[in-house]
Order: sequence, then structure tokens, then C-alpha cells
Amino acid sequence: MMSGVTLQPVTRANWRQTLTLTVHPHQQHFVAGTSPPAAVALAKAYIQPQGLPTRPYAIYADDVMVGYFNLVFDPDSSEIYWLYHFFIDHRYQGRGYGQLALDAIQTLLRDQFPRCRSVSLTVHPENVAAQRLYTRAGFRPTGRFHETEGGEPIYRLRLDPCP
Repeated sequence: MMSGVTLQPVTRANWRQTLTLTVHPHQQHFVAGTSPPAAVALAKAYIQPQGLPTRPYAIYADDVMVGYFNLVFDPDSSEIYWLYHFFIDHRYQGRGYGQLALDAIQTLLRDQFPRCRSVSLTVHPENVAAQRLYTRAGFRPTGRFHETEGGEPIYRLRLDPCP
């Protein structure tokens, strides 16, 4: 039976553990140009190259860290929310954690970011598995491409307001 997934902020207590997360070598260029991928993602969370708040999150299955992502957002906007560096560690891929994490991210956005009405991400054009995962989670290609992310296609998920 598959464990549930929770999202926890990356803090002083768990940041080093994020550096143990890796992807398969053939996936590395899909997530970040260096290994471990969380090293670049954590640096971006600190530097905030888009000039927007960036929150790093670890993905847990029970008490085991299985993945990572950055949430970049404009707190004054309902549309400027981005997922960057989303990945599941190679040891835990293929177990449904990616789908569960995307579901948990939607809940996080609804609960902690009530202004959010959509979230976007980019996906490498060769990363067919990620495209399928995002589409199953409700993301749709926008037909636009991200200039600073290597021209990757942009996918967007519309969120319904909370009842």
C-alpha cells in the first residue's frame, strides 16, 4: 500500500537531506544543470533570480524525503505561481509519489495561498514521462515557451476556488 505524501518547507533542519536526492543520470538535464539538483534549487530560493519570493519544499512519504520543488510566486497576484525543479528521487520514482505530490501541491496552494487561481511550470520537450504526469494532474500546455528556461513549453493548471 502506498504511503501518503506531505510537503514540508526546507529548513535548517532538513536542507542537507535535500542534497542526497538525485535523479537518474539521463534525467539530470531535465531538472538542473548540476548534481545534486537541489543544490541549484536551494541557491535560487536564496537568490530569487525572478525577484519573487521563493519557497523550497521537500516531498515526504511518511517520514522519508522522496522529492523536492520550489514554489515561486507574487503574493499580490492570482496568476503568478510557478513550480520549479520538481522532481522525485530516482529511488522512489514509479511509485506514484509524483502524482500524490502534485495533488498535495494543489491543496497547499488552496490552503496557504488563497489568491492563487493558477500555477505554471515548464517541462523539457524530451521529458515525455513528466509531460504525461503533469497532464494527468490537470496541467495543460499554454502554447507559450519560457524564454529564460531554455525555451521550454509552459504548462498551466487552473485552480478552482475553495467551496
